[in-house]
Amino acid sequence: MPTKILLVRHGHVDGINPERFRGRAEIPLSALGEKQRLLTAARVKQSSAPAIVLTSSLGRCIATGEAIAAACGVDSQILADLCDIDYGAWQWKTHDEVRQSAPVAFECWKKFPDQMQMPEGESLQQVLVRATRALAKILRDYEGQTIVVVSHDSVNRVLLLHMLGLPLSKYWAIKQDPCCINEIEFHEGMFQITGINESWHLQQLDT
Repeated sequence: MPTKILLVRHGHVDGINPERFRGRAEIPLSALGEKQRLLTAARVKQSSAPAIVLTSSLGRCIATGEAIAAACGVDSQILADLCDIDYGAWQWKTHDEVRQSAPVAFECWKKFPDQMQMPEGESLQQVLVRATRALAKILRDYEGQTIVVVSHDSVNRVLLLHMLGLPLSKYWAIKQDPCCINEIEFHEGMFQITGINESWHLQQLDT
């Protein structure tokens, strides 16, 4: 029996538009994010029967995961390796601020993300190490079960690239909207991704 992972991004928070380097900053879900997490929980309950919900240690993921866990009647636990990328000195600065103060480094991040070491922070390679460590634990501990994993834009992108066998240079090729769901199956040592960045369950919020 395959192991099924529902890889979820947390709900909307301030700092998405205009965009800031959020990273490890503790930011509560916005009013929109609160609505998104409830709709996401309803969708997961309707379509899956997860054994557990595992989340990043940051509040926006914990809140999103708790809604899903409550709807499905399962526990929600923190897995620290799922925490967002450490943007270091750039944390909570807007993209325009960094573009103006560090234009060369900002251009590198946008064009060659796999070559970028965040000042006083992490590289994508470091994110990959801990994110795949978390993934290995999940696959080992919950073999043959359905698991909900609630993490961040950057971590989700890195995990999906790993599952697809793609290099970190393709980081910007994958999009992760707030409260999107990615559906993955793992069987006989292979990943099969059946859905990426699904957000149809949030459509009523656009009307």
